[in-house]
Amino acid sequence: MSGKVETVLRELRAFGLGLPGAHSKAPWPDHDDLAVNDKTFAYLPKAGAESFTVSVKLLYTHPLVLDLPFATPTGYGLGKSGWVSLAPSEDEIPPLDRLKEWVEESYRAQAPRRLVKELDARDGSA
Repeated sequence: MSGKVETVLRELRAFGLGLPGAHSKAPWPDHDDLAVNDKTFAYLPKAGAESFTVSVKLLYTHPLVLDLPFATPTGYGLGKSGWVSLAPSEDEIPPLDRLKEWVEESYRAQAPRRLVKELDARDGSA
């Protein structure tokens, strides 16, 4: 994996783990996912993976994100409930801030209300 991909994944993982109650979850050998209350909110590859892939649950922005050439509904039936998988080439990787927005949207879809309120209070959004 390239240095850019490693850097983006490391920063994205650190951001996700900084959300209230978030933790790492590794259900498969090639994944190091982000979860809250043991519910995954971002499927990420383990460090050293061959390519950049991310899957997130986008209840609000999934129609727009699915217009991107590297975005598809997530398999295993998850796409029906708003999950989107992103597999951009290195040159197509969206800006880190946009990726963080999608991870936060997915977190909000999976987190209990009390943790979303905690995040809002921390961000000054409440």
